[in-house]
Amino acid sequence: MFGSLTKKWNRKHLTDERFTFLFEEDSGGEVVVFDCETTGLDPKKDGIVSIGAVRIKENRILTDEAMHIYVKQEKQISHESITIHQIRHCDLENAVPIEEAIEEFLYFIGGRTLAGYYLEFDVAMINKYIKPMYGITLPNKQEEVSAIYYDKKISTIPQGNIDLGFETIIEDLALPKLQAHDALNDAVMTAMIYLKLKHTKSLRRT
Repeated sequence: MFGSLTKKWNRKHLTDERFTFLFEEDSGGEVVVFDCETTGLDPKKDGIVSIGAVRIKENRILTDEAMHIYVKQEKQISHESITIHQIRHCDLENAVPIEEAIEEFLYFIGGRTLAGYYLEFDVAMINKYIKPMYGITLPNKQEEVSAIYYDKKISTIPQGNIDLGFETIIEDLALPKLQAHDALNDAVMTAMIYLKLKHTKSLRRT
């Protein structure tokens, strides 16, 4: 009930009727897995450098319909950030303004459920922009893959000392590893984790 009231309150504050579809829950059972590469880890002061997203439909990752967009930067990207995602300011010459990137992202996700690793952070980064732009925060249902992994794993490790690192999860599930800290690659790997966990009753002890 609380969630329903929050969604209604959120919908009431939508300032652009083009995006009413965000509040219409997807009936096709699709899930969107997304990831953001950013200039840092503080949503209040850092910005989005790139967004990668893929849809999952009927247990298939639709990589041929993926979204991968780079965002123009008003400030120089710090050396610390570049060492993580390897995106330099000069690599963003053909990037788009953040407003255009956010709009494209919203049309891509629609009312679908969102999934991700460290999803709370990525959602906070998106909300940072859509709140002043459209008066709302993302109303979509959300699923955190590390939480799903924990629930599947806890029965094999009663003491609860579970490593929730991204690489650890990838290795434990015997999934292929793509180049990390690339928004689209991270989204694809997270989608593989999501599907593997959805079709696994319990995980083996490691």
